[in-house]
Amino acid sequence: MKTCYLLLFIFLIGFDAQAQQPLKGSYRSKESAEIIYNLIDGYFVETKFNVNTKAFDYTWGGPFTKEGNKLIVLTHFDSRDKSVVGKSREISFNIKNLDLIDKGENALAGNWRISGRKTGDQITDNPLRARRTYKLLTGTRFQWFAINIETGEFSGTGGGTYQFINGKYTEHIEFFSRDSNRVGASLQFSAKIEEGKWHHSGFSSKGEAIYEIWSRD
Repeated sequence: MKTCYLLLFIFLIGFDAQAQQPLKGSYRSKESAEIIYNLIDGYFVETKFNVNTKAFDYTWGGPFTKEGNKLIVLTHFDSRDKSVVGKSREISFNIKNLDLIDKGENALAGNWRISGRKTGDQITDNPLRARRTYKLLTGTRFQWFAINIETGEFSGTGGGTYQFINGKYTEHIEFFSRDSNRVGASLQFSAKIEEGKWHHSGFSSKGEAIYEIWSRD
């Protein structure tokens, strides 16, 4: 009898620990292969695009909480309608009805905000404001988005898959809201984590030298 109680206790502890694990990773809709959901650091982004036609449809997202098979998302941005920014949205979200792309596990996985730039030896800080640029990385996917959480202004987004190997960070672009000609391109940068910040250097898609510092805040 004691053995049965012990096994039940161990099962319940394991179940509770699993239930408390944060929801993270990348998922694809089973209803539409063009819809991708990325979640990390308590932030949710839904994006619809077609990599074959290079068409970008929409993206939206923000901080979320999970209640059963639902997500409550505080809308930080929506490329279709800026009037919904600042409002909460409830959506159905059951991972059993989605195809898992990755589990959000990578040294660079996180929701990063650009917090500084380096020119020569000079670092210019970019403090947290309503207007901000994020780059959300799951285990294999990335997406950047430039937004204003007060005015609802949406300045653009792009994303796709990435690799981080031996200090080299490589992006493979699958969608780009402002210029579909960027789709299919690959960009490689040097990357390192120092004191919890991501130092990202190399050349932009326009061929310009960059040194960016990103923070998870």
